[in-house]
Amino acid sequence: MPRIPIFRFGGAPKKPELPELVAAAPSISLERIAVGVDNLRHDVSLSPRLVEAARTQIARLITRYGELEGLLAAEAPSRTQGPSWMRSQARTGTRGAAEHSDWKPMLAELHLAALNRAKKEENIAVDLLARLAVMKLLRTEMYQQFAQVLERCRVLLKSYDGVRQGKGVEYRERVADFQVRKKIILRKTGQELFQTLREIEKETLARTRRSLFGATGAGLGSYGLFVNRLAFSEDGRDDYLCAEHYAMLGNWDRDPDRYGHMREVASGFLRLLYGDETSGEAVDAWMCAPENARELVGTGTPDASTTAGVAQQERLAQWVRLLEDQQVMEHVIASYYVVPLLSEYAPRINPQQLKNALISRAECDRVERMIQEHGKLSPNSLYAAVGKVAGCRGAERAKVAARFQQDFFHYHRDLRRLEMLNAALDSVNLVGNDKLRELSRVNGTLYEFLLPEDQQEPEEERVLRHVVLKADVRDSTRLTRTLMEKGLNPASYFSLNFYDPVNKLLAKYGAQKVFLEGDAIILAILEREGEPGLGVSRACVLAREIIEIVRGYNETVQRSGMPGLELGVGITLQESAPLYLMDGERQIMISEALNESDRLSSCNKRARKVMEAQAGPFHVYAFQSSSSEAGANPEDSILNYNLGGIRMNEAAYGKLQQEISLESLKVKLPESLASSEMGEYRLFRGMVPVDRDIFRAVVIRESRVPQINPEDFSVQGWSERTYYEVCTDPAIYAALEKKKAAKA
Repeated sequence: MPRIPIFRFGGAPKKPELPELVAAAPSISLERIAVGVDNLRHDVSLSPRLVEAARTQIARLITRYGELEGLLAAEAPSRTQGPSWMRSQARTGTRGAAEHSDWKPMLAELHLAALNRAKKEENIAVDLLARLAVMKLLRTEMYQQFAQVLERCRVLLKSYDGVRQGKGVEYRERVADFQVRKKIILRKTGQELFQTLREIEKETLARTRRSLFGATGAGLGSYGLFVNRLAFSEDGRDDYLCAEHYAMLGNWDRDPDRYGHMREVASGFLRLLYGDETSGEAVDAWMCAPENARELVGTGTPDASTTAGVAQQERLAQWVRLLEDQQVMEHVIASYYVVPLLSEYAPRINPQQLKNALISRAECDRVERMIQEHGKLSPNSLYAAVGKVAGCRGAERAKVAARFQQDFFHYHRDLRRLEMLNAALDSVNLVGNDKLRELSRVNGTLYEFLLPEDQQEPEEERVLRHVVLKADVRDSTRLTRTLMEKGLNPASYFSLNFYDPVNKLLAKYGAQKVFLEGDAIILAILEREGEPGLGVSRACVLAREIIEIVRGYNETVQRSGMPGLELGVGITLQESAPLYLMDGERQIMISEALNESDRLSSCNKRARKVMEAQAGPFHVYAFQSSSSEAGANPEDSILNYNLGGIRMNEAAYGKLQQEISLESLKVKLPESLASSEMGEYRLFRGMVPVDRDIFRAVVIRESRVPQINPEDFSVQGWSERTYYEVCTDPAIYAALEKKKAAKA
């Protein structure tokens, strides 16, 4: 692209004061919108009723603008069979008026629901996502419905195979014409869809949005992307659209008024005024504000009695001179005088040929011959337009130049908006597959925009966080072997003494089973919006009940000479919803809390050997090996002891402090039980509401992690880390009750 030369006029007159231009770069942001299951796009599901109505409406428009209503009416009696899409579209003729009347209110209702949801979530990007999804649906369906209408026509024509006259010939000609006029039909369909969206925006959405979010704010400037006449065009280079609403620029490489060259001309004009050092980004942003053209050159008839008018007149003269020097002024004039000719001569004659005929004698002769060959057309309108272009001089010429600058800025802005819209649409995934939709829904990444009639069941509140509880059976391999040596069934033993009793507790605490292993069970409690938020405290009481149940069964089976179960329980909190993958119809949870609960429920063999006899009333300990290498993962140096105990992570303890009131507890434990050299600890007591009038006490122990010699577990010092145990020993709760009774 050659650089546009900058022209200076006159000697060195005093420059008039330049207006301050508005910068308007189109943008759209989808902040705080989760990416979907492909980790690239945002998953969206639209109301099935709206999708079906959109398909019907677009098929109706394509049929109307394709002039196929009479032809397709002939297929109606035979449409009782065939694919569902053909049956539904065949009903367009009988239900067209009703469907058309429902379409616009339905579309407005969905957009209002999206706006209200965005306000509820305090995130305007939610509404922008809904607008993008609807736009993508309409643009996609335009091409799909054109193909399906064409297929209906082909199916109909098969019934006329062999017919060489009458209806058969007429129908074939109409279908062939329908295919040739595809671009025109899609343009008219797109413009009607745009008109509907613009009416909804003006009548309802704009006022509602101002009411909910105010007139200014982050994200509100992005709505211009949807009120754009080019939004439904393929690339924004449609001659008819440009001629009617902008200015018809050249499309061929040899045209001096093609868009790329005219953009350089306009950029050169702005740099002429504001300096060569002006950045390309600034110039582009100025051209995205059509009101700047009015500030610079006015309407073509400046008021010479004012200083501002004189300045506009001088700048307009510079603009006209620049257009003439670049040899595009005649093309600019022709782009306006060709508009009335399009309805008479196009599409039989290409719009660009018509425009060039107004300024080129050779092209005019060629177009004249094409008109004469057609027979039914008259060249009189062409001759009149040629005369008007040739006679455009002086003030009229300046007026056209001023109008063109505003129209070009308007077109440039809408092209930039179209580019931004296309990029944003690529980030939206309209989920049509039921399996993918369910996968995205359970992962909390699906944005569903439904009509009130679609929401038959109350929408489940969003999951805010989740608590994972893992109960792990100690030394299950040895236990299984012992049972089998005694001729007993390990499967029924685990089921009756562990899994079945735990299953009965799930509903009571709102827990769900995540995973079942041969020697462990993993449970989860999901906290949703609008719920009390007692996930950690309920998990603590649930874990206590599991320990107590297993302890009770152990007393029974050990009297019968069978081995007892030994458990370790880990409780972890993650401040986010879990993710899921689908294994057929089964959901599999993915969460960091699963791995952490596994560590907390584990028991190191060396730690067990040392601590089993001296653990005292506590069943959870954590040690940091002093021989660990510097820079190693701190978790790798931790030795866990958890035998019949419950350990929670620090996040869960912090959340527990928010859920219930924890008071410091001073209770005297029996000397024989308290004799431990594992350092100081603090006890906290709280009451957990389990049901309306049912409360369970929990005692939490907080201790520092000692640094030990791994050879003999002798304490070498104390780390800054802490660990937390939900106490399970009956002696602690007995001492607590004793203190309570004494106080009473």
